[in-house]
Amino acid sequence: MGIQLPRWVWIGAIALSCVAGMVNVVGFLGFEHQAVSHLTGTTSQLGMALVQRDWRSVAHLWSMLIAFSLGAMLSGLIVQDGALRLGRRYGVVLTLESLLLLAAIPLFKQQQIWGALAAAMACGLQNAMATTFSGAVVRTTHLSGMFTDLGIGLGHLLRGLPLQVRRLTLSGLIIGGFLAGGIIGAWLFQRFGYDALLAPALLTGCTGATYIVYRLSRRLYTAP
Repeated sequence: MGIQLPRWVWIGAIALSCVAGMVNVVGFLGFEHQAVSHLTGTTSQLGMALVQRDWRSVAHLWSMLIAFSLGAMLSGLIVQDGALRLGRRYGVVLTLESLLLLAAIPLFKQQQIWGALAAAMACGLQNAMATTFSGAVVRTTHLSGMFTDLGIGLGHLLRGLPLQVRRLTLSGLIIGGFLAGGIIGAWLFQRFGYDALLAPALLTGCTGATYIVYRLSRRLYTAP
């Protein structure tokens, strides 16, 4: 399947993957050492906790799954459809993500699980939005699909089949963005602790505010 996406979708996907990389590495380095940007490992941990009857971990892990899902649900309520339109309520979603990341900072500092839940909800919000604006092609908070696409492309290359260059390029850029975010997040965490989340919060907040101002100005400009 080829990819025909506007340039702003490519830029948004790379930027958001960088944000997710930063947020996830802070979750790993934090007191719970818990991934917050994806749910595969969390679900596996939940299975182990149920077998071991570690009910405290069960409660925490279930909460992580619910928080991520609630973020995705909130994005669905705000964006509402899959129409690919620049600025279509994405500013509101990005602003909410920023607020959730800001709220997570003091909660993390107090070593409360609510910090991880706020970060997970922010990631669910972001991933659902990215899925919507890309037509379900892009996921920005986890990389399994991107690495799968690269593997498929390598298999096609070895068989002499045509390569989906744009799709492979997008996958590589998203992987690079997530990795860069992880590096930046780890560097910031070493120096500033949980305040490292200020970087992704400011990035999403400023972008969201810009979208909102842009949409309002367009409405005022085009109003009769």
